[in-house]
Amino acid sequence: MVVFEKVKKKKLQELGFTEEKVKTIHEELRLKDNDAALILYNSGKLLLQGKKSSVEKTAEKLKKAGIGRISEQEYFRKETGWVIGSDETLKGDTFGGLVVAAVKADANLRKKLIELGAADSKLLADKEIIIIAEKIKRIVPCEIRSLLPEEYNKDGSITEMLNRLHLESAKYLAPGKHVVDKYPGCNVGDVQEEKAESKYVEVAAASMLARAAALKQLDHLSIEAGFKIPKGSTHVTWALKELKERKLPLKKFVKVNFKNVREFL
Repeated sequence: MVVFEKVKKKKLQELGFTEEKVKTIHEELRLKDNDAALILYNSGKLLLQGKKSSVEKTAEKLKKAGIGRISEQEYFRKETGWVIGSDETLKGDTFGGLVVAAVKADANLRKKLIELGAADSKLLADKEIIIIAEKIKRIVPCEIRSLLPEEYNKDGSITEMLNRLHLESAKYLAPGKHVVDKYPGCNVGDVQEEKAESKYVEVAAASMLARAAALKQLDHLSIEAGFKIPKGSTHVTWALKELKERKLPLKKFVKVNFKNVREFL
């Protein structure tokens, strides 16, 4: 997989690639160059997927034509049999609990995930993630475990929670080789790989499901709080103050063991 940033549709169309029908409302353009698929998203990101040799040739054509700039260059590994990939999100966010998702695929389903545009969720905009995540759910076996802040705050160790949720998600989808996006203290999975979302399409798809579930959780908490809950852990003090002014219990909305929350208290 190769990702270009700041790509313009008109300039891309001028290169003479075969145009195909877009598959989501967040795709601006979908093209084919031999065995390489080119997917241009509304965010200006262009994903190249397909056979490694074809993707490399197409990437060279794009670089020579001055089409945007490469931000990521990874290729999904070729696997045989059933693979279960799992990934998590929200662990670094002050607000929200924790989400772990797992996706299971064989050769046929891996091909469908790649055609759908499964990629590391950090490469895509929120709206794109939500649309593609719903499509992923319809084509592959999957499992999502979402802990709200109150549940998170009862459990204690983040490492224990992650190990348990990754293991439970994989067991639900078993059998299959379990690939985990490695995190500190990870002791589950048949394969523990850093940046696994850029190496295994199952983990990439799981990262999209996890992020979509996290967005839904934050939307739910926003309704409960009466204001838009922020993502991340920087510039969130105003939201902590808002909770206090509204006399809302922090344990229902934030991770109370986070340093910035302890300092606020």
